[in-house]
Amino acid sequence: MKKIYVFGHQNPDTDSVTSSIAISYLKNQLGYKATPMVLGDINSETEFVLNYFKFKKPKYLNDVRLQIKDIDYRKDFYINGKATISEAYNYMSDNHTTGIPIVDDKNKFLGLVTAKDLLSEMFKTEEFNVLRTSYNNILKILSAKEVLKFDYEFDLNIIAASYKSTTIIEEVELNEHNVLIVGNRHSVIENAIKKHVKLLIIVGNGEVKEQHILLAKANKVNIIKTPFDSYKTVRLINTTGYIKELLNNKRSYVIHETDYYHEFIKEAERLKYNNYPVVNKENICKGLLRLTENDKKNKKQVILVDHNEPEQSAIGIDEADVLEVIDHHKIGSMSTNSPINFRNMAVGSTNTILYYLFNESRIEIPCDIAGIMMAGILSDTLSLTSPTTTRSDIDVLNKLQEKCKIDYKEFALKMFEAASSIKGKTIRNIITGDMKVFTSGSNNFAVSQILTLNHNEILDKKEKYIEDMEKFIKENGLTFMIVCLTNAIDKNSYFLYTRLAKNNLEKAFGINDISQGELMKGIVSRKKQIVPALMEIME
Repeated sequence: MKKIYVFGHQNPDTDSVTSSIAISYLKNQLGYKATPMVLGDINSETEFVLNYFKFKKPKYLNDVRLQIKDIDYRKDFYINGKATISEAYNYMSDNHTTGIPIVDDKNKFLGLVTAKDLLSEMFKTEEFNVLRTSYNNILKILSAKEVLKFDYEFDLNIIAASYKSTTIIEEVELNEHNVLIVGNRHSVIENAIKKHVKLLIIVGNGEVKEQHILLAKANKVNIIKTPFDSYKTVRLINTTGYIKELLNNKRSYVIHETDYYHEFIKEAERLKYNNYPVVNKENICKGLLRLTENDKKNKKQVILVDHNEPEQSAIGIDEADVLEVIDHHKIGSMSTNSPINFRNMAVGSTNTILYYLFNESRIEIPCDIAGIMMAGILSDTLSLTSPTTTRSDIDVLNKLQEKCKIDYKEFALKMFEAASSIKGKTIRNIITGDMKVFTSGSNNFAVSQILTLNHNEILDKKEKYIEDMEKFIKENGLTFMIVCLTNAIDKNSYFLYTRLAKNNLEKAFGINDISQGELMKGIVSRKKQIVPALMEIME
């Protein structure tokens, strides 16, 4: 069963992370293989919630772009470098390819041999009589029988006994670096053994005298018999050589299984090759990708929670297979190639929707899952004080509270205290911890929300915060940025903003000459109060 990645938006908050965990649990109970993921660092509030209910932080997901490992290329397609040239040719022929990766005994990639390399081997004029192979390889290709065996591997010069016996004995130099192909010419066999040739190949299953066998044993001369005649033996002997010998130290263009597919296609258009060996990070060969084959693409399967707009989602979301969306925000521009389950409700938290999904599936919610779902609702509704809060959120929260036996008001206070801690954080971490980017006309602007019970901790250093905010928008091509310091208990916020946001804030909220750190009474919701007001005056 294929893995399903479940994740929220790029700046994970408590609602998105807890709903990812909860829906993954639900899907797994229904027989799927779902895994919760995050697209960025979690904030201190979310970390508190996960620790409180003893959940591990979901793993980080960099992107969902199509990779080579997602392509149905020829998996496990390669041959050991000690295989024969004949075996490599037959393997390529049987599989209708023009190339084959060569590996060592540990499957590490050595190089690529192509049909062109095999053709060159057939017509080579230099070192055409050199043979580097094994005893067993020769037996296989020549359908031969073992007579005497002293060596496993050979690096020899090939000589065929095509002259008359006296010429071979008197004029041909034989030594321990030779393999001699000969018939049942006993005088030639005896002479070769005495000169310590390394290997005798007796063609036509010719007879070898017992006295020559004894002499060969004494001189450690290897002997095999083949049923083939001299012509066929000479024609096939070079094909018994190691296929790795055809590599000639040349480097092949390889692709890694983690490479992105669209980047590979661009490079392949430049290189004009057809065969691409696939390796992993340890250089272990995984197979062969052929450009001319229409390989099936196994897109990553994903479920989106707490968002539905591509710009807020994982990098490469357009290359993924979106199975389902569960969200409580406005519907954006995301499109899919086939129908999907899309659950969107006007409620204050994604976890409220999940409660109904559990009920519809008739799956019991365990205590720890109920706890994190409760935390998600408390976070997104600011403990039911946000104007985004609905009757459904209240009802579901009460039911979840009963399941996990926790007083939500006491828990919310602890959670917000954890969220308000800025100890050990840089200004950049603080202002981007819960940030969302919006577009209206030519304006791209960011609105960050910081939950705090001690706003003065930040306002006392507001000049430094504003300075970094100005740097941030310049680095990221934004028009302006607003940071809201929200106190869920008092139901108020304090605004910090970059220079170009001042006029927009004054128009949006009807304020004359707004100041940095301005108290905005009753303003706690980014989704329902801050962003809509800004969007309206910028249209």
